[in-house]
Amino acid sequence: MARSTSRSNDWGFPRWRGYGSGRETTTVRICDRHGCDEPGNCPAPKSPNSPDRWYFCATHAAEYNRGWNYFEGLSAEEAARREASETSAASGYANASHYAWGGSGDGSRSRDEMHALEALGLDTDADFDAVKTAWRKLAKENHPDIRPGDSNAAVRFQAVQAAYEVLRAAEERREWRPR
Repeated sequence: MARSTSRSNDWGFPRWRGYGSGRETTTVRICDRHGCDEPGNCPAPKSPNSPDRWYFCATHAAEYNRGWNYFEGLSAEEAARREASETSAASGYANASHYAWGGSGDGSRSRDEMHALEALGLDTDADFDAVKTAWRKLAKENHPDIRPGDSNAAVRFQAVQAAYEVLRAAEERREWRPR
């Protein structure tokens, strides 16, 4: 009986290589940016609602995303409606919240935190000590015991309290996040 001269990829049990792996070379897609030789492993849409994709390296994907406006061509009402419909179904981001920021906003704070800072009359880069100071000041000015019968003050007091709670919870998440 003659032996086969071709070499087998299967070396018996236990297998010495992973299932699905082979000896073939792996294909590497190069970045679609002209002149770039890096692997292009970051897909990016060529146009809105198009299945066609560019494949960029991480550097060129970041450059591409800086100029991308997801709500381009929509009115403010349509953009708000689309954002509300998509964020209501974006519960998957909550599973990855331990990776730090993962939502809308400026990248360092969520949109809720940005609205809370606006309600307290603070800049977007305010630290938590400034938040506490502004909260105490506004809470004292608008407290229902200080201004009895003023319904606007009661509404402002509730808004200030809600804003502080949002920022306090965010600060606690930042303190407890593993580094």
